[in-house]
Amino acid sequence: MSNKLSVITGATGHIGYALLKDLEKNGENVRILIRKDSDIFEGIRCGKSYGDVTDTESLEKAFRGADVVYHLAGIIDINADKEDIIWEVNYGGTKNVVEACKRCGVKRLVYTSSVDAIPPLPGNELMTEIDRFEPELLDGTYAKTKAAATQYVLDSRCEGFEVVVCQPGACIGPYDFKVSNIGEMVRMFLNGRFPVSLDFGEYNFVDVRDVAKALYNASTMGHDGECYILTGERISVDGFIRLLSEKLGQKPPVLKLPLGFIKAFLPMMEIYYKASKTTPFLTEYSIRKLMSNCNFSYAKAERELDYHPMSVKQSLSDMVDWIKGSEKEKQTVSK
Repeated sequence: MSNKLSVITGATGHIGYALLKDLEKNGENVRILIRKDSDIFEGIRCGKSYGDVTDTESLEKAFRGADVVYHLAGIIDINADKEDIIWEVNYGGTKNVVEACKRCGVKRLVYTSSVDAIPPLPGNELMTEIDRFEPELLDGTYAKTKAAATQYVLDSRCEGFEVVVCQPGACIGPYDFKVSNIGEMVRMFLNGRFPVSLDFGEYNFVDVRDVAKALYNASTMGHDGECYILTGERISVDGFIRLLSEKLGQKPPVLKLPLGFIKAFLPMMEIYYKASKTTPFLTEYSIRKLMSNCNFSYAKAERELDYHPMSVKQSLSDMVDWIKGSEKEKQTVSK
């Protein structure tokens, strides 16, 4: 086991859990900050410290003796009615993490931002890393908070305290315990509750395991004060659903709903999400994202972090297998 101590915030999240698994596989000495005990960590060798990013005292306790902190805790929410809490956690929590790192003598902070913090260029113009983040240029609370937090992290670097920023695209793959927006769509399709496709929109997807490897490499190979885009393959919504159909050995949906139809039914869909307490997949914001430029270059991460993302097909296949296994396990436990 390594003598270096690494601490993860947000280890219950999609990327966070993948990172924990990767660090354990590499023999790292790991401590996680969690709000409450969780059985998803059973069998994983790690220390646990209880608290959250809004509690500075708990952060200092968790970071004591740490060499590297991986800050992933945050709220990914495409609803429009949670602005205050999203700012408190994503921006305020990141400020707390930075200051706690400094007080505890942490040598390097690896911060997980998002490509959403990058203003989309017009058309299909290729987008690369930027060095200044301006929330007012962005659409949506989540994007604005990640941009503000990213700039705070970059402005905080100083002698003895290095920072590296990683910016993943839309994550897919296993370990989706909390059910992400994309994970909800995949589950709906697996359960026969998404029998149609869409004839619009595309996005850039990346596997959480590839992101986790890049975060780990960023702790040693990443350059201080630099940002790294971690994206993968661009694919249309229809192409995404076709891959799911192929994995399940069934024909893809014949009916493809147009953009105008979806927009007309959005108010009813959002009422359904709230009433059923399910993770929303289609909202006004998510549709705007699906229609915006997602042509990101990960060449810098490829050069400097040994980053080589897998295909969407492979990642989706593994995600489906994991969801099925997870659901089967739940059913076994409940019997």
